[in-house]
Parts: sequence; structure tokens; C-alpha cells
Amino acid sequence: MKNRRSFLKEVCPTVAFAFFGVSFLEACSSGDDDAAIANPNNGGGTGTGSGNTDSGFTVNGNTYTIDLTHSNFSNPPSNMGSGLSNVGGWMNGHSIGIPALFLRISSTEIQAYSNECTHQNKRDWWELIDNGSTFKCKHHGSTYATDNCNSGLKCYNPPPISENTLTVTIS
Repeated sequence: MKNRRSFLKEVCPTVAFAFFGVSFLEACSSGDDDAAIANPNNGGGTGTGSGNTDSGFTVNGNTYTIDLTHSNFSNPPSNMGSGLSNVGGWMNGHSIGIPALFLRISSTEIQAYSNECTHQNKRDWWELIDNGSTFKCKHHGSTYATDNCNSGLKCYNPPPISENTLTVTIS
């Protein structure tokens, strides 16, 4: 059985692009990506405590230790949020393997919420609206207040930030 990289190298690029569209372009990265496919945390860790910090975090069981100075958290792609460097900044960790939304609520605190919309269990398409007081799932428009943990999204109350490191247990 061929892996994805071998298949793409052998298929005519024009035919593959017509068939796969944009997914084909994303699949043409350099290096061996079979390990990344097996590890949905995108290098953030394996869940056993033996991860690396390529994505700016490590995982031990369901505890995530996040380096807030890493570009994934300080300056993420716009589809992931505004980043956690400034108060009011936010991000969705889903695309890098963290099942949580994060909101910087003060210079020493970041609140973490489940990023699973209770309407249809979507995780990947959020925006922060109403001057940072509401997360909105852009799939169907469901909204969740950020000022309390009774809005429908589960809250994970991480301890204060310690030297640019956030540790959060997601259960």
C-alpha cells in the first residue's frame, strides 16, 4: 500500500489538482508527513508526555503546557484568532491539536473554553464578537458569553500565567 506522498509524486500534477483541488496544494509540503497524520497534535505532543515543542506546546495526558511566546500563540494565522499576547486576544487551538478556545482576560490570566459548539459539535470556525464578550460559532451562529462558565461552553480554569507559560487541563 502506498502512502500519500508516494501517490502524489507519481500522479500527474494537473490531474491531481483537478481532482483534489486546494487539498492537493496543502499535501505537497516538504518532508515526511506520515508521522503528522498519525499524530493529530501536529508535533505538539503524543499525549504521553514525550512530545516536542514544534507547535509551542507539550501534552501530558490531558494537560497542555503552552509556550505563549511561540508564534502559534503570540501571532497565529488569522483563521485561528488574534493571538494571546494582548488582553482581549484570543485563539482557537483546534487547528494545532488543542481542543480549546483561549481568551486573554488580563495580563496574568487566560481563560480556556471547550471549542466544541453545543449546537452541532463543530470545533473549527469561531469568531470573537461584541468587544470580546461573546464567542460565535460561524457554522450556525450559536453564541456563547465569555464572562461566565454558564454560557454553554465548558470552562477550564487554568492557573495564572507563569513566566509566559500557560498550563491547562482539558477534560
